[in-house]
Amino acid sequence: MPQTARILVIEDDAHIRRLLRAALQRAGHEVTEAGSAREGLSLADIEKPEVVLLDLGLPDRDGLELIQPIKQRSGATVLVVSARDDTAEKVAALDLSADDYVTKPFDTEEVLARVRTALRHRLSGNGEQDRIDAGNIRIDLAHRRVTRDGDEVHLTPKEYGILAELARRPDRVISHAQLLKAVWGPAHEDRVDYLRIAVRGLRQKLEQDTSRPRLIVNELAVGYRLLARPGAEGT
Repeated sequence: MPQTARILVIEDDAHIRRLLRAALQRAGHEVTEAGSAREGLSLADIEKPEVVLLDLGLPDRDGLELIQPIKQRSGATVLVVSARDDTAEKVAALDLSADDYVTKPFDTEEVLARVRTALRHRLSGNGEQDRIDAGNIRIDLAHRRVTRDGDEVHLTPKEYGILAELARRPDRVISHAQLLKAVWGPAHEDRVDYLRIAVRGLRQKLEQDTSRPRLIVNELAVGYRLLARPGAEGT
């Protein structure tokens, strides 16, 4: 049976709010709406939603400023749904701890799929598990061990570090800066070339076809995502 949840939609466009409400309610969720940042923060306090769909272009405050307060007040998973498609905006949202980013115009089925992923991760402890299975790949974080079809795969420390960061939050985009800071340290947050080389090595060891990666996928100019259920295209 699909998991249902309390979901808060913070969006100033009434038409989009109605569209999202209808889709979410059809999926069985309880939906609350807010048309401004002020109302959204108030409802986050009162309703304690599990998931918040957040627009960035709000009339009284930039939505980016709401991400951390929402997470601190309610512990909700924050999915940004915005017309801003600039790479810098996406990176800024993710670096502020947004859990995902959907660009308008959107397909409601995609939004529902992202919500299902968010709820699955909340159910399993915010996605932080000791062992993650992704197709024929098993990542054992407790023992720092990676296997492919049951055979151990030997990774460099940097390759393992990247894979572990992605595995702690599967199906979510982790920005280049976040990965570089975690694996190389704060002084190397802009060395995307380091990251690309290490990811290339990982793909050679883990992917069936490195020209069409289906495990570690690229979000162009933003970051990488580990697909816990490989099958989507990525480059």
